[in-house]
Amino acid sequence: MRRRGHLIVFEGIDGAGKTTQARLLQETLERSGYRVKATKEPTESPAGERIRELAREGRRESPEVETELFLRDRRSHVEKLIGPALEDGAVVISDRYYLSTVAYQGARGLDPELLLATCEEQFPVPDLALVLGVTPAEGLRRISLRQRAVDPAFERIESLLAVGALFRALTRPYVAHVGGEGSIDSVRESILAEVGARTSLSR
Repeated sequence: MRRRGHLIVFEGIDGAGKTTQARLLQETLERSGYRVKATKEPTESPAGERIRELAREGRRESPEVETELFLRDRRSHVEKLIGPALEDGAVVISDRYYLSTVAYQGARGLDPELLLATCEEQFPVPDLALVLGVTPAEGLRRISLRQRAVDPAFERIESLLAVGALFRALTRPYVAHVGGEGSIDSVRESILAEVGARTSLSR
């Protein structure tokens, strides 16, 4: 794939601050004159809608079936949005990408290294993956403050402990671990420092 743009993704457990920080980075880059395409996973593809349906119902498929749903959704995402935007020279900022599949499905017993290798082979590798770290207790506390019920399928503290451990274990060159429990502004500054150090983008 001809690639002229940048791909920056936000990862971490639910409640880590991904959506807030992705929006702030988008605003910062747009003020600096960059064309930014903001997106998220799961998408509105049929596979993405099935993922959300399962979450709404609090049901789980087998790890293998769930993984295939996420991969199908991501293939559509890359084909229809991410790939064309990168070819057009835009900065793509995604709220979740394939490291979430590695961590969440790895926590369910699949081989995280195999999942990671599969995803890196099939999909554009990010220029920068910002993994925001918070404890499961803090993540669930933030979710409750949004007046949203905890998702019983994905947001149990026991499973989030395993997911968080897999996120922390990621050591790819494009992965930057950022503490997510500070103030919104302090986390934002840490993110901007990583963007400045690891990409050619400047604010």
